[in-house]
Amino acid sequence: MIFNNLTTEELNPMSMDIDQCDTVEILTRINEQDKLVAEAVSKEIDNISKAVDGIYTRLKNGGKLYYIGAGTSGRMGVLDASECPPTFSSDPEMVQGLIAGGDVALRTAVEGAEDDEDAGAELIRRKNITGKDAVIGITASGGAPFVLGAVIQAKKAGALTVALANNQPNSIGEICDIRITPIVGPEIIAGSTRLKCGTAQKMVLNMISTAVMIKLGKVYGNLMVDVKATNNKLYQRSIRIIHTATGLAEKDAAHYLKEAEGNVKLAILMIESDLPRERAEELLRNTEGHLRTALKSLS
Repeated sequence: MIFNNLTTEELNPMSMDIDQCDTVEILTRINEQDKLVAEAVSKEIDNISKAVDGIYTRLKNGGKLYYIGAGTSGRMGVLDASECPPTFSSDPEMVQGLIAGGDVALRTAVEGAEDDEDAGAELIRRKNITGKDAVIGITASGGAPFVLGAVIQAKKAGALTVALANNQPNSIGEICDIRITPIVGPEIIAGSTRLKCGTAQKMVLNMISTAVMIKLGKVYGNLMVDVKATNNKLYQRSIRIIHTATGLAEKDAAHYLKEAEGNVKLAILMIESDLPRERAEELLRNTEGHLRTALKSLS
């Protein structure tokens, strides 16, 4: 790959003298550049939608979603994947973030890891990725060899492949089934794709995982009803969600949360339906975990 031809490697005319600016001006210029990210992402809504629908179909039928990247891109994937279980009570295996160089690369740069195409392909084989699964390859340049090797192997295995890159044209887009390419332009600091590129990637991944989880029935209205109360903050949040959804006093909401063994969605259904726990659990199973569908079936 010729990096000189990449938009993300160009010099940004808005920051040529940033080293001479005072603190407020430095921050102002960074903020002005960050404002461009949301607009770049908005232009990719149609492609993001295609990815969401394809991924939803696979996860609904027992498949898994894998984010694969190197450096900042890999860290964005691991971050989004790691937040799915506490946010949506999803199985930790359902959404996985994989980074070149392994977990140590989350904190320390692993020299040469992103250049190893064979390692990317081997990771896909080791994870036993099949046609039931979806793989999102994340690379700002669009050509990180590790990521290319991974998506090539994933495509051979029949998986849905999605490219997330910040340059156009790009190598990964020629391989994958769906291409998402938010073009954010030159970085405020030349070549530091942890900035606007990283922000755009995080936005896109947040959109994908959130939309998929909504479609899987893990949200009721705009309430995070599949939250897992793994600490005091999330426990208190769970009680407030039950209160908001049902109007029940918080002390009574806490009682139902205990009865439901921490399952917010189940607690809400028990309150709204007046069903005992076993019947409410059965109803949720029959409606594939969709609380709104379960409640409608009672009317």
